Amino acid sequence: MTLPKTMTAIEITRPGGPEVLQPTTRPVPEPKAGEVLIKVAYAGINRHDCGQRIRGSAPKGATDIPGLEISGEVVATGSGVTRWKPGDSVCALVNGGGYAEYCIALEPVTMPIPDRFDLKLAAALPEALYTAWLNVFMLGRLKSGEWLLVHGGSSGVGSIAIQLARLEGAKPIATVGNGAKAAACLRLGADRAINYREEDFVAVVKDVTGGHGADVILDMVGGSYAKRNVEALAMDGRLVHLSSGAGADFSVPVSAIMQKRAVITGSQLRASALELKQQIVRQVTERVWPYLGSKVTPIIDSVLPLGRANEAHARMESSEHIGKILLEVR
Repeated sequence: MTLPKTMTAIEITRPGGPEVLQPTTRPVPEPKAGEVLIKVAYAGINRHDCGQRIRGSAPKGATDIPGLEISGEVVATGSGVTRWKPGDSVCALVNGGGYAEYCIALEPVTMPIPDRFDLKLAAALPEALYTAWLNVFMLGRLKSGEWLLVHGGSSGVGSIAIQLARLEGAKPIATVGNGAKAAACLRLGADRAINYREEDFVAVVKDVTGGHGADVILDMVGGSYAKRNVEALAMDGRLVHLSSGAGADFSVPVSAIMQKRAVITGSQLRASALELKQQIVRQVTERVWPYLGSKVTPIIDSVLPLGRANEAHARMESSEHIGKILLEVR
């Protein structure tokens, strides 16, 4: 296959709001050792992309083009790649570059399209699935029979976390901002959906669990929920942070943590070492992959063309979406 020299991509022209995302022309990247070049069909939108846009810069060593998950067709491979060949349909977790017609991915974190999925559904999978698995099960150590509280249950990660909890025999509870989101979480298998605008999630969690509390809390809100999260934890509970949210400072009396024997942790998937990402892929392949499309399926909120990435970011930041927002690139 003869590849073009240039491609359309979305760049962050300056730090700022969604309007700073603009189409540009860039060279088509060339895969190095251990890399594959993917002709992108769809790219997922993530909160991390919005953070990169607001800052106006990418992590050191990463492309400035945003986008952390894609689906598409392998069109070229670097030296040493044995698993993939041109023509293969794949989805991948990438270290930036997804908002473009072509994107580089590392071989170990590139996956086949699940049997029951098309390219659109597959693009909604890598970031949400790997993030949920890492934080709920590897860090949170959620076990069958335990209670999971998911803040933002209708988000891409939250909606997958609810399904994974059910798959593993745990009991999920979700917080949401409106009735439509509550209904979506209940359809996914949540035991209870709590509208945080109308109810105190600490009181509801205690009531639903018979006073036990949540064994694991997956938090995307940040430090502003710190004290209430610890109150909602069960003894020996684990509080796992995905985002600093609107409140970066975590302020809780040490005595409250000690009384619960609570574990407070968190992660950033993009900044994680490749070895950890490979471990996530191995576990997900064994424990989740056979159930994709039956017991675990991403929710697609909306699909916008690549040139309207600014509108996709605006929808993400409105928090009106339920599930994943995608860009159609092909």
